[in-house]
Amino acid sequence: MFPRSFRLLEELERGEKGIGDGTVSYGMDDADDVYMQSWTGTIIGPSNTVHEGRIYQLKLICGLEYPEKPPSVKFQSRINMTCVNPETGVVEPTIFPMLADWKREYTMEDILTRLKKEMASPQNRKLTQPPEGNDEGRVDPKGLVLRCCIM
Repeated sequence: MFPRSFRLLEELERGEKGIGDGTVSYGMDDADDVYMQSWTGTIIGPSNTVHEGRIYQLKLICGLEYPEKPPSVKFQSRINMTCVNPETGVVEPTIFPMLADWKREYTMEDILTRLKKEMASPQNRKLTQPPEGNDEGRVDPKGLVLRCCIM
């Protein structure tokens, strides 16, 4: 059994090399985070869906019990999906099968790839999407809270 830090270093190395076709990526959010808890992920929406051409930013938090317990996953970009809380952007562990039935072999790459696949599923591929951007009160990748009003 790998200690947590070795596992996360392995995932970091894999994330930095790039994954598959380049439509899913991830890396550490803060290079000074000695516990390697805070990660960012990116998913480019799959073709032939309402998500096509959109770039989704996610935040993954690997608690000290990772990989025994799944990370928390939250979309920072606005999205409408059946497994995502529309108010908070949190991927609901009880609804998203990979988090509900977590196995220690699963990785952050697996989560992002499965979420991309979920975007193309019949129940999500045609759902009306909010305007692109970050939700009111959600934090953008630079840590700024964005608010906008149109008059």
